[in-house]
Amino acid sequence: MQAVVIVFPGSNCDRDVAVALERAAGKPPLMIWHRETDLPLADLIVLPGGFSYGDYLRAGAMAAQSPVMREVRARAGAGVPVLGICNGFQILTECGLLPGALLRNSGLAFVCRDVWLRVETADSVHTRAYRPGEVVRFPIAHHDGNFRADPDTVRALEDGDRIAFRYCNPAGEVGGGANPNGSVDDIAGILNERRNVLGLMPHPERLADPRLGGADGARMFAGLVQALA
Repeated sequence: MQAVVIVFPGSNCDRDVAVALERAAGKPPLMIWHRETDLPLADLIVLPGGFSYGDYLRAGAMAAQSPVMREVRARAGAGVPVLGICNGFQILTECGLLPGALLRNSGLAFVCRDVWLRVETADSVHTRAYRPGEVVRFPIAHHDGNFRADPDTVRALEDGDRIAFRYCNPAGEVGGGANPNGSVDDIAGILNERRNVLGLMPHPERLADPRLGGADGARMFAGLVQALA
């Protein structure tokens, strides 16, 4: 399985996700600078977390216009799996690969802590290693993670089984203080209609080794490798 990690100016989790991918796949991903206009053959494309372009204008908006994104959109349209984490999720909404938008957290403050997530669907190459209803723990670190979409879009996500993760408490209950940023319907991650593009605000790569305090995230990368090898 050959993965590609797109590196933008301001990315700060590109190396973290590269380590997690190499541990799962047994080979390092290719690190591709955002100015490239072509991509090598790849089984998986990852848009990492960070603060591309310093979040100027709007989080992910400038990165969505990077030259490489034309090819990322083309590969996604051809069925290549794409994973966008945190800033990567923001970029995916800004470039139109996922619906909705990521706005300023409802508390108007940067939030950095572990959160609990309820797995809503295992019907994707990204989430196949989890069980629907299972509760996992991932870290978050964002200022603009408040997922918003109009009611019809949210309904389409729900009806299409395209909500991948919801914020919850350790018992799997959603709502209230379990939601760290005000996201509509406690949504933490979503899929596109074809189910090959996943965007999520929490960071699976930051809990992908027991030495980091947990390994719930490692299962996402292991599942991807198993599916794409």
